[in-house]
Amino acid sequence: MHKINNFFRIAIILILCASYASGAALSFEGSACTAGVQYNSEAEPGDAIVVRMTLRGKERKRAAQDTVAQAELYADTKKIDSAQFFYINQKAKRQSVQELLAYVPVSMWVPDGSYSIKVVYSAFGSEAEEFTLPVTVIKKDFISETIALDARNTGIRTNTSPERVAQIEKLNALLGTVILSDVYTIKPFVPPVAADTRRTSLFGDRRIFRYTDGKSATSAHYGIDYGVPEGTSIAACADGKVVMAENRITTGFSVVVAHAPGLYSLYYHLSALNVKEGQSVKQGDVLGLSGKTGLATGPHLHWEVRLNMCAVSPDFFTGDYAYTKQQ
Repeated sequence: MHKINNFFRIAIILILCASYASGAALSFEGSACTAGVQYNSEAEPGDAIVVRMTLRGKERKRAAQDTVAQAELYADTKKIDSAQFFYINQKAKRQSVQELLAYVPVSMWVPDGSYSIKVVYSAFGSEAEEFTLPVTVIKKDFISETIALDARNTGIRTNTSPERVAQIEKLNALLGTVILSDVYTIKPFVPPVAADTRRTSLFGDRRIFRYTDGKSATSAHYGIDYGVPEGTSIAACADGKVVMAENRITTGFSVVVAHAPGLYSLYYHLSALNVKEGQSVKQGDVLGLSGKTGLATGPHLHWEVRLNMCAVSPDFFTGDYAYTKQQ
């Protein structure tokens, strides 16, 4: 990206021109285009800030090169996370009107308070320009729980074997992969089991694991646990591509599905797999059957969503997070 011009020519021509329950709409004037923006100005820890940006070239002609844009989350002057924008429609990437999205994770550990999103972009031949969006993180209280592990689960939780280390590294490398052209869906997710299914653990729960030797360890719960009987069909929460379908020491039979650049859903502790790596799936397709494989105290489904490696709340993505109903 070009160096930012200290005298960037961006004037805010309309502030908070419309408000929606899910966010705000604003417009910014750049040197070569007008940027229309929709985003959620409020979020809880574990949510995401989703910025939808429409760029309209002032000369009404095809762009000569791709737009390069990034959204950066700041606490005062400290950048705490960022994400690249991607084209919603790859075929229109060099048209005079372009639609882009960026999903910036808000960690479950972020304290409440005032933040900002800085959008830096270079489009229609212009040097890098920027504008800033105000963001408020709302306080959220997470549940604390203590889980006593039997000898089997203690062994899994404390396993330091090369095999388990390799599995963790493989998953982290996969979740850290961001391919801007891989846009399978931007539509709302649906839970992988019936929406009214009992939740046995919530996203962000603070956990203390008690081991059989009297020692303990603390962690946070990265997803939602559903109390379903073994053999329950588990459905894909959204369209995507299967990027992992295998048996792992900690999570048992596991499936990972890619949905958009850096956005993945994960399904753990299955008893059987119904898909293979590389397979395309549609929302509602059966990925496998629930079980209690890996580190599990009983039959259940662990459903998790990762964004740029950060664990985020699956519930956030069951809403119209990408403003598909406001086009």
